[in-house]
Amino acid sequence: MYEVRPGLRSGLRRRRPRPGDTWHLDEVFIKINGERKYLWRAVDADGNVLDILVQNRRDKAAARRFFRRLLKKTCSVPRVVVTDKLRSYGAAHREVMPLVEHRSHKGLNNRAENSHQPTRQRERAMRSRN
Repeated sequence: MYEVRPGLRSGLRRRRPRPGDTWHLDEVFIKINGERKYLWRAVDADGNVLDILVQNRRDKAAARRFFRRLLKKTCSVPRVVVTDKLRSYGAAHREVMPLVEHRSHKGLNNRAENSHQPTRQRERAMRSRN
């Protein structure tokens, strides 16, 4: 492993832009080696990708794992979480961050949906080559 100077890690963390107070969460189906996986993505209000996670499932445990990882990685708590109508988000949200406002609406989550577009374009291009 590489040795990191003590001041370097904290300096890089300080320079990282702070995420906005509104987070948009979404998941999309992708195929990896012929198997269906779920690509979970979190985007802040400015469109910056906060975290990406690939999982086999799309249930409450998977959503809970994504929330915890997101909170740990960003070292901040959002004011509002915007998701689609997937019920797993609500169940995991009540456990992990109950004091954060949760908005679950089809039209509000366009920021996260737009973040998936490059992934879908690459997938489409790979499909047409085969």
